[in-house]
Amino acid sequence: MYQESSFKHDAAPPMEYFLWIIPTGRASDAYGYSQAKTPTWSDYIRETGNNGADRDDFDDAIDFMAWFVYKTHKVNSISKWDAYAQYLNYHEGWGGYKRGTYKKKSG
Repeated sequence: MYQESSFKHDAAPPMEYFLWIIPTGRASDAYGYSQAKTPTWSDYIRETGNNGADRDDFDDAIDFMAWFVYKTHKVNSISKWDAYAQYLNYHEGWGGYKRGTYKKKSG
């Protein structure tokens, strides 16, 4: 969670600008402690029934991350104890991990 939001409840990707002055929006709709994107957060709410969950609530973000680890285990057969592969799934998404998008990035 520290890697994603530095434990800031309202963390969001930086605003992008056209000609350095006209805001055009954010590169992603990731938000909150977990930096969960809206479609994935919606899946979490639907599958867990946690209808009152908020991305800027620490307890909900922790529960979301636990759900994500469980889903990653089911979707991509990643051990719940493999922190590196779990993080790659979290960062790239389940489909991105399957496609190996992390292999194409420098760093």
